[in-house]
Amino acid sequence: MRNLLIIDDEKNIRLGLKAMIEREFPGNYAIAFAANGLEALEIMEQQHIDLMITDIRMPVMDGIELIHRVQKLAQRPEIMILSGHDDFQYAKEAIRCEVRMYLLKPIVRGELIEALDHLEKGLNRKEEQSQQYETYIRQLKEHAEAQLNYLFLQPEMGKAEVEEQLQALSLSGFQDGYQIALLRWPDGNLDRHVQQQRLIWFDSMLSQMGEASCKATLRFFGKDKDLIVLTGCRGLLLHLNSILQDRGGMRIKAGTSEWFSRLGDLKACYNQAEAALKYTIFHSYPAFVAYSTIAGKQSHYTLPIPTIQKIANMLGTDRHREIKQYCQAVFDLRFVALHDISYIEGISHAFNELVFDHVFNVYGEESVEILRLYKRVANMYSFLDFHDYYHHVESLLEKLNAYVNTMKLVHNDHRDMKLAIQYMQDNYSRDLNMAMVSNHVSLNYTYFSQAFKEYTKESFVHYLKKIRIGKAKELLTTTELKVHEIGGRTGFENAKHFHRVFRELEGISPNEYRQKERVSL
Repeated sequence: MRNLLIIDDEKNIRLGLKAMIEREFPGNYAIAFAANGLEALEIMEQQHIDLMITDIRMPVMDGIELIHRVQKLAQRPEIMILSGHDDFQYAKEAIRCEVRMYLLKPIVRGELIEALDHLEKGLNRKEEQSQQYETYIRQLKEHAEAQLNYLFLQPEMGKAEVEEQLQALSLSGFQDGYQIALLRWPDGNLDRHVQQQRLIWFDSMLSQMGEASCKATLRFFGKDKDLIVLTGCRGLLLHLNSILQDRGGMRIKAGTSEWFSRLGDLKACYNQAEAALKYTIFHSYPAFVAYSTIAGKQSHYTLPIPTIQKIANMLGTDRHREIKQYCQAVFDLRFVALHDISYIEGISHAFNELVFDHVFNVYGEESVEILRLYKRVANMYSFLDFHDYYHHVESLLEKLNAYVNTMKLVHNDHRDMKLAIQYMQDNYSRDLNMAMVSNHVSLNYTYFSQAFKEYTKESFVHYLKKIRIGKAKELLTTTELKVHEIGGRTGFENAKHFHRVFRELEGISPNEYRQKERVSL
C-alpha cells in the first residue's frame, strides 16, 4: 500500500478526491490530508509519502512553494498539481520542478484515474531502477571486500602492486584518506548466521552516520575471524567507540589504525590496527584501542628467562610460595605495560616452551583437566584479558607443581620400575619395545625412558638385550636346542641378529659359549 497525501484548502475537494481514488483503487492507498503546504511538510517529516496531489493556490504556503521545498527532500514523492486557473506560468514552473501531472479543476474522474495510473507506473520504474542500482552497488562493494581480503592474505605484495589493485576497484569515498578498524568478539565465531547478525548490527550503527558514510565504508570478516572495517569517514570510528562505551555490556574489542592517505599503504594501515587490537588484552570488554596510544612503547628489553627457568626447576618441590612470587614478578603489569606487546608475547612463549612443554615432555599428559588448561594457556589471546590469562597461568603452575610432585614420589619408590623389569623378564621372548612396557606400567614414554635409565643405569634396549642373552645362555647349557631355535625362543628376530648381540655382550659366539660351558662341566 502506498502513502498518498492530498493537499487542498477546501475540505470538500479533499474528501471528493479521496472518494474517487478509493472507489477506483480500493486498498491501494493510505490517504492523508493537509490544508496547506506547511501542514504537508510537517506530515512528510513524520512519514514517507509516495504520491502527492496538491492545489496551487492555498493560504500559509501555496503549492508552488511547497513543490520547491519538496525538491530538497532526500526522498521526493511523485507530484500531481491541481489548479482552478488555466495559467501557463503555473504550468511552466511545475514542469521546471519535474512535476509529472498537471490537472485543471473541476477534476474529471477519468483524467484523475489516468494520471494516477501514469504516476504509479513512474513509481514502479523508479523503484525498479533503484533496486537495480542498489544491487549493482552492493555487488561492487562485495567484490571490493573480497579483493581486499585477498590483498591482506598476500604478505609478499608490495606497495605499488597494492595501489594498482585498489585503483582498479575504483573505490569511492577514499579520496581524502582512510582508516582501518579490527573488531573481535570473544567467541571468534565463524558461523555464517552469527556473522550475518554481526554485520546487520554494524550496518545499523553505520546507517546512523548517513548515506555518505555507508558508501565510504567496506566491512568483511578476515582470516582471523575479526571484522575488518575500511572507512573513508573520519567520524565513523569515533562514533563506534561512543556506542561501545555507552553500551558497556557489549563484548567487543577493537583496534584502530591512524589516518592514511595513500592506497599503497593499505597493509601498513592494517598492521597498525592489528597491533592496536593486541593491546586490548590489557582492557576488559568493551575495549577500543587506537594505534596512536600504543606507538612508542619500549621495544628494547631482556626477557626474564632465568626467572622462568627457576620456576620450571622448582616444580614438584615444596616451594609453592616462591614459585608464586617469581610468577608475580615476571607478570608485573606495571612493568609489562611499559613495553611493546612483543615483550609479554615473549614471556608467554618462554613459559610454554621452558615450563609447560618441558613438564609434559618429561612427565606425560596423564591429567585431562591439566591437559585442557595447558592447551588453552598456549595462546594468551584466547582469554578475556591479561588478568584472566595470568590467573590461568598461575592455576596451571599450581596444578603442575602438585602433579610433578606426585610423579616424583611414584618414581622415588621404584615400584613402577620393578613392575616394568618383571614384565620384561616375563615377556622377553615377544616382540617387546619400550612403548609396550611404559604402557603396561601407565607411564609417559619419555618419563619412563629417563626413569628406567636412572633406576637401572642402562638404556632400555641394552637391558632387554641382557635379559634375552641371559635366558639364551641358560638354554645353551641346559638343552640340546639348536642355536637358531634358542635365538627365536629368546626374542631375536633371526639367527644373524642373535649371533651379533651374543658376541657383542659375551665376546664369543653362542656355539663357542656352549662348548666352553660343557668342557667346564
